Amino acid sequence: MFCCSRLTRLGERMLSMNSTLVETVSINYEDFNESFLTCGTCLCMYDGQEHTPKLLQCSHTVCLHCLARIAASQTRDAGSFRCPICRELIQVPRGGVAALPPSFLVNQLLDLMSRQRREVIPKCSVHINQELLFCETCDTVFCTLCTGGSHHDTSNSCEHTIIPFSIAIKRMSEILLYKANDCISKLTQAQEGVSSELTRLNLAKEVCLDEINETFRHIQALMEQRKQEIIDNVNSICTEKRRVLEEQHTLIESEKNKVEQECQGLQYQVEVRNITQRIEILSEKLDSTMALSEPRENAFLACDFGLNDSLEQIQQHLGVLGKVRTSTTFPSLCTAKMEDSMVAVAGIDNFVTLRTVDYDGNARKSGGDPVRVELQMVTAEGPAESHAVRVVDTEDGTYRLYFRVPRPGRYGMQVFVMDRPIKDTPLYFDVSEHNEPVLTYGCRGSGKDEFLQPVAVAVDDRDGAVYVLDTGNSRIKVLDEGLEFVRHVTNEGLLSRSCTGIDISNDGLVVVNWRTKRVTEMTTDGETIRSFTYNAFQEPIDVAADRNYGHVLVADSGMSCVFVFDADGKILFQSIINPALGKRQERLFPVVIAKCNYPSELWFENIIFEQVGKKGTFSLIASVAVGPLGEIVVADTRVQMFSAKGDFMEVVYDEGKGKGRYGGIAVDSDNKVLLTRTEQKGRTYVQLLSLTENSLNQCIDSYEAKLKRPSGLAVTSDNHVIVVDLGNNCIKKYRYW
Repeated sequence: MFCCSRLTRLGERMLSMNSTLVETVSINYEDFNESFLTCGTCLCMYDGQEHTPKLLQCSHTVCLHCLARIAASQTRDAGSFRCPICRELIQVPRGGVAALPPSFLVNQLLDLMSRQRREVIPKCSVHINQELLFCETCDTVFCTLCTGGSHHDTSNSCEHTIIPFSIAIKRMSEILLYKANDCISKLTQAQEGVSSELTRLNLAKEVCLDEINETFRHIQALMEQRKQEIIDNVNSICTEKRRVLEEQHTLIESEKNKVEQECQGLQYQVEVRNITQRIEILSEKLDSTMALSEPRENAFLACDFGLNDSLEQIQQHLGVLGKVRTSTTFPSLCTAKMEDSMVAVAGIDNFVTLRTVDYDGNARKSGGDPVRVELQMVTAEGPAESHAVRVVDTEDGTYRLYFRVPRPGRYGMQVFVMDRPIKDTPLYFDVSEHNEPVLTYGCRGSGKDEFLQPVAVAVDDRDGAVYVLDTGNSRIKVLDEGLEFVRHVTNEGLLSRSCTGIDISNDGLVVVNWRTKRVTEMTTDGETIRSFTYNAFQEPIDVAADRNYGHVLVADSGMSCVFVFDADGKILFQSIINPALGKRQERLFPVVIAKCNYPSELWFENIIFEQVGKKGTFSLIASVAVGPLGEIVVADTRVQMFSAKGDFMEVVYDEGKGKGRYGGIAVDSDNKVLLTRTEQKGRTYVQLLSLTENSLNQCIDSYEAKLKRPSGLAVTSDNHVIVVDLGNNCIKKYRYW
């Protein structure tokens, strides 16, 4: 027996006022064996052989010997038997009762009891009957009699936990065993992982070898094909030469035979006239045979591979053909992170940056790793539908993982490099429905960084410069791509605080002044290039430059039409007054078209007039823009598209009358249309449409930085839009795609 059969208190008293003695429970060895380590059917001790403990599906433990006997008598054709303890039906696995799982708990208890039999309770070397104690607080082994009731000399107020030293040894042994088992388990997993990677390495090697063999088989086939082409060419040329020479040879033989026939019996001829005739015939024949004296074809036939550098090029290309790619990337140390300044927004492109490192944690400087990404929305019911992720290799050891999701919510992204998960995957992040500005510039005033009634903006895609029409200050404010101030531009066409439209032309900037009814083109430094007006102007409020054709488009709200001029300010599309419509004539769309390719040969084409509200007509035009192919896109209470010649094409968007009004309009190179919109209920936002996709209809609501009277806007080459916020006297930059 290794301990007594009743509850005991270890120690006779508290060692000190600030110490605690721990109670432990002891169980009789025989009772423990009978209750936990004996088969309840045959009453034999469990062992690792005949009486191996097996765990049944009902959670009872029975030895293998009893189970084999019971199964042999009960299974028959049913393949099951009843538990001898609870009578629950047990299914016999395919491998028989020996395939039932072992009772892990009983096996652990057997190991524990095996160790306990060999353990001896530590005693004091001086007081042989006194069991040693252990203080967990001080990590000290002591005898209460040797220390006089206290194992420490300090008089601090912390409480000490005292347990028998034998219990401490058992605990530490159990902890050691647990750590060892845990370590072995992890090492086993690591070993399995390495074995799996070795298997994958062998598979990758076989794939590479197959690809190499296939590639060079293809090259050999091409070489054989080229070889056969050259051989066929040699044979073809030789055959043609042979045909010509053989024909000549046959002709010569024929002529020779004719001459011989002419000479036959000549010695018997006595008639001078006949001889003379034959001499004349042979003389003519002799002249004709001179043409046959030289072969009509030659025997020159050579195969020259030195006419060009093809052999050198083949050798050069073969030297760089194929490359064995490998990588030192260690996936479990790689990290993926969304930039701190970025807020993921539904409906537009967002990205996560993957940074790869090697086994030593050093950043990788090259790309080429196989990266696989899984993106799913996280819901209360678990992961929802998956979304596509586009992986862009930047070739510097980092990868951009682009994604666009249609709905806001919580998302999880799992990233695998070489089919192994990276560190801290999955990456969780929130996607917002609100699109906030990435940059804001300006406030009210007349200083360097201030605006007074800004109304329009243009972006030069050649250098990224931003030109803001600061109407209240009669100037143009020039900013860089980061919306940092560069300079001011002034010009006489900007005076009167009444310029309402601006765009980038081939030569500089073009603006329109509604008060003076004048269009001015100037350099980016403010020098006037040309200026013109038109007698039909009533309220020109916006201007657009078609840089493909050099045209200038002017939207006139008073005339409810768009005028199109050439680069010199000559009218190309002109409104025509239709007497049949009386006072409605000012609402007509331009219907006269001039062929701009040949200015000296103007021709006009009559178009059927339509009343206001019909397709191709306008009401209070707000703005105009030019599409990538010269399309004219016009916004009033709806968005309509016309060809570069003014022919109506389609209504891009029509929400209905009285629901809202558009401000500015811009079209990017991908045919996406962006417009500022103000609704009657006070809601203001930027609307995103498409000239080619009818289903596209998104908005930028600027939830935390509300737009107040948004007017003009312009797009950049990197899918950003710059919006003029007239009500707040500033401009704001947003991501929109």
